[in-house]
Amino acid sequence: MYLRPEDRARPSRMALRIAVVGGVAVALFAILFFRLWSLQIIDGASNLAEAKNNRTRSAKIIAPRGKIVARNGDVLVDNRTSLALQVDPTKLPEDPAEEAAELKQIGELVHLKLPQVRKRIAEEEKIVAAGAPLTIRRGVGYDLIYYIEEHKGKFPGVTVEKVFVRNYPEEDEAAQILGHTGEVSEKELESGPYVGTEPGEVVGKEGLEYSYDKILRGTPGISRYQVNAMGEPTPGGNLTSTPPQPGDNLKLTINPAMQKAGEAALAERGLPGAFVSMNVKTGEILAMGSAPTYDPSVWTKPLSNKQYEELSSEETGDPLFNRATSSAYPTGSTYKIITALAGLENGVFTPDTVVDDTGSIEVGGQTFENSEGEINGPITLVPALEKSSDVFFYTQGYKMWKTDYLQEWSAKMGIGRPTGIDLPLPPGAEGLVPSKKWTEEEIADGNEYIESWGPGQNIQLAVGQGYLQTDPLEMGIAYAALGNGGTIVTPHLGKEVMDPAGRVLREIDPGPRRHVKIDPGYRQLIMEGLHDVTSGPGGTATSVFKEFPIPIAGKTGTAERGFPHANQAWFISLAPYPNPDIVTVVTIEEGGFGAETAAPANKQILEAYFAHQLKQEAEKEGESETGEAGEATETGAYVEEEAPPATETGGVG
Repeated sequence: MYLRPEDRARPSRMALRIAVVGGVAVALFAILFFRLWSLQIIDGASNLAEAKNNRTRSAKIIAPRGKIVARNGDVLVDNRTSLALQVDPTKLPEDPAEEAAELKQIGELVHLKLPQVRKRIAEEEKIVAAGAPLTIRRGVGYDLIYYIEEHKGKFPGVTVEKVFVRNYPEEDEAAQILGHTGEVSEKELESGPYVGTEPGEVVGKEGLEYSYDKILRGTPGISRYQVNAMGEPTPGGNLTSTPPQPGDNLKLTINPAMQKAGEAALAERGLPGAFVSMNVKTGEILAMGSAPTYDPSVWTKPLSNKQYEELSSEETGDPLFNRATSSAYPTGSTYKIITALAGLENGVFTPDTVVDDTGSIEVGGQTFENSEGEINGPITLVPALEKSSDVFFYTQGYKMWKTDYLQEWSAKMGIGRPTGIDLPLPPGAEGLVPSKKWTEEEIADGNEYIESWGPGQNIQLAVGQGYLQTDPLEMGIAYAALGNGGTIVTPHLGKEVMDPAGRVLREIDPGPRRHVKIDPGYRQLIMEGLHDVTSGPGGTATSVFKEFPIPIAGKTGTAERGFPHANQAWFISLAPYPNPDIVTVVTIEEGGFGAETAAPANKQILEAYFAHQLKQEAEKEGESETGEAGEATETGAYVEEEAPPATETGGVG
């Protein structure tokens, strides 16, 4: 029988649909099978490890920084525990709006705005494992613990933990040289001494904390523990732990008695100023301070803008500023040793050259006078130093104005050059010794306040005035070179690096920077003049040191700084004379004549250094009125058999 096409059997639409669905199901099953096979067979080992990792958490254990101690072991900086607000990020709300609201509430607990809280969290997340607590703020109070305990439901995952912060047993003593610490910033991580640290890590920011950061900074430890499905630590879930390695300790060259004496001397006068006392042979800094000062413990808590402004404002005296190493002062007559060396070594004048000091000289229609119009008559170098005759040194400055003798000898003696001290210094801290070349460059750059170089410029420089800018440390280096015969020492505060147990790991001795050839006869001559400053009948500081049994060489200085500043007082001593062990520099802004404020303050520091010998001298005087030859003491000083005569007369320098 013949079937027409329309009579043939047609497939069921239902059967077709079933076939399609079945095919899709088989394909999906195959995909699922292969995926499971991949997860269990191919990636099984790594997935198992990841699953185990999800059950563990790790937290960084902060390492305590090393101590900073004085040369006798007195602690200047150590550590104390503080409280830090921390939050568990896994317990923050997933909804962005709810998370922002909770973070804002957390920030309000410690006076931080939401952007600041987010920044802290972002920094912390870079250095801790996922889910580990993040530190929002350190230095919070115990009352916060009680508040959080009472509002656990409002602040899930928020805790207050103990951390290390710096402690200062001597409070504001040596604040500018010790410096402070803080969390490393993202910018600081890119270069410099903090390369290798992690965001949020505490590092040295200023002073010795910065210079010796790698020594003082310890190595953090790691603690690993198990957590449950909610991310909470399980009982007995502590796994492995790598203990932190504390930082090494730093012993300084600082003599605590001298440091206290210097700080007290400035505090008693209540004026801005600075002091430096240094070993003339080794460059060890025995004391260094700047006033006004501050308590460095302010850095252990968040510092408000107002607090920072008070610490750095000129209106409050800029307590953060270290006037001993970074100031820009004229020096007055203390500069005259440079003029003396430059003139003698270059044959401008001789030890026997006589200048008729009539009280003033006139050059180019300009009159240059002695302080208070003092008239000294015919005078040579030694009495010119003793009486601080400006006219004598004006005359030498005028003779040298077409040369660079003053500039060359300033540089040789360390003035206007980097000191090499182990402290961070701001740009330009090496000061300025003006010259013809410098004035021409300044004028070319459009500085309308600078006058063209002429004899008056060099005359002013010869007595430590004009555009001269230097600081107590540079002047201390120059006087140390005179005292030791020409060695330019490298000043340093670090003495030894010790491990946490107190064992010495290495000594710090940078050695001298260079040696300057100084004629021994000229050196002796200048030292004689400086000795007469404190002991001669016309000495400008004889009235201060007339009862001091230890022979001292020194120089007063009274620097004019111009309106609205009053005169600045200086006194620099080399002790004992004639072979000094230490140089001590004191300068006091608005202090007037050097003999009035700076010299007595300098004497207070010397009394601390020679305390043992002074005690022996006092006991000796009590036993006998005849006076016997003194003996060398542990300080290296020597008391002469008979002190030179002393009076209260004399000019000012």
